[in-house]
Amino acid sequence: MANTAGQIIRCRAAVAWEAGKPLVIEEVEVAPPQKMEVRVKILFTSLCHTDVYFWEAKGQTPVFPRIFGHEAGGIVESVGEGVTELAPGDHVLPLFTGECKECVHCKSEESNLCESLRINTDRGVMLNDGKTRFSINGKPIFHFVGTSTFSEYTVIHVGCLAKINPLAPLDKVCVVSCGISTGLGSTLNVAKPTKGSSVAIFGLGAVGLAAAEGARIAGASRIIGIDLNSKRFEEAKKFGITEFVNPKDHKKPIQEVIVELTGGGVDRSVECTGNVDAMISAFECVHDGWGVAVIVGIPHKEAVFKTHPMNFLHERTLKGAFFGNYKPRTGIPSVVEMYMNKELGLDKFITHQVPFSEINKAFDYMLKGEGLRCLIRMDE
Repeated sequence: MANTAGQIIRCRAAVAWEAGKPLVIEEVEVAPPQKMEVRVKILFTSLCHTDVYFWEAKGQTPVFPRIFGHEAGGIVESVGEGVTELAPGDHVLPLFTGECKECVHCKSEESNLCESLRINTDRGVMLNDGKTRFSINGKPIFHFVGTSTFSEYTVIHVGCLAKINPLAPLDKVCVVSCGISTGLGSTLNVAKPTKGSSVAIFGLGAVGLAAAEGARIAGASRIIGIDLNSKRFEEAKKFGITEFVNPKDHKKPIQEVIVELTGGGVDRSVECTGNVDAMISAFECVHDGWGVAVIVGIPHKEAVFKTHPMNFLHERTLKGAFFGNYKPRTGIPSVVEMYMNKELGLDKFITHQVPFSEINKAFDYMLKGEGLRCLIRMDE
């Protein structure tokens, strides 16, 4: 790949020309990386619900034409000025949020909310010069969350790339770069259940099942899954779910059901739905005195969280989690090592595979609610 350094690369990319319309495989020009940027050859990528949400452009500022994609694995092709931590040939995971290592958040042991490189879904250009690195016949094609992995080559800020073990299979660990780490870390790093404790997981999509996987790894003895789709229970057992509750099967609020089921409430809960009522239930179902609830899902912009103040005064704790509280560059490699050490299962999250030329099938699977993650092989 070194012979392409400094040159424009022409390659295939799946371009979203309009909101909600099928992606089109186009030949795009990918400019060389500039200061603090890296050009990466993407080998595998997967589809996350966030891609679909912004592709549909319902309730957000539409930015088109655009190249989506942010869960991926690839190899560094070339680096721009000032990049010292990465070199051509390094194996990397692109990340939708970054770590500059210099701001107050990056220097804090508690935060992963980088001031400079925190996720920005409206920005379709690079930070260095406010321009795109993608074009078709001189027409700019916009970026998505600084990654745009639905392209055979992409340009990413060095602060949004995690260098990983080159022995790790990229067709498996690519899913670590977003949803799996979000759910896993929300349990392990934020909820922190103890061995033998009880945990309630609200929402059994990929993020929720990753949260359940975290509870299993932590040694929780009861992991209760809450979902409106009862068909998900059987699959959820693979991720550590021991019991299942469907709110539609009960006339009383689901938090009351869980409190009765557990004799006072669960020790920890993790909400992964984005529904504000589920968030309230997740908080109100934890045990008084020590219960901790963690909010992970993204709520509607007008949603309001309401609960009685006594729920706090009775020593329940409510927390929020962003990207599982993992620092992107320094924390995500450890998740890859968990997989390499056989502590974390990733294969079970990948339920479908398609060649890049059929990327729209991945959108169909997600829109129909089929499976968890669809792997997209870029070389086909």
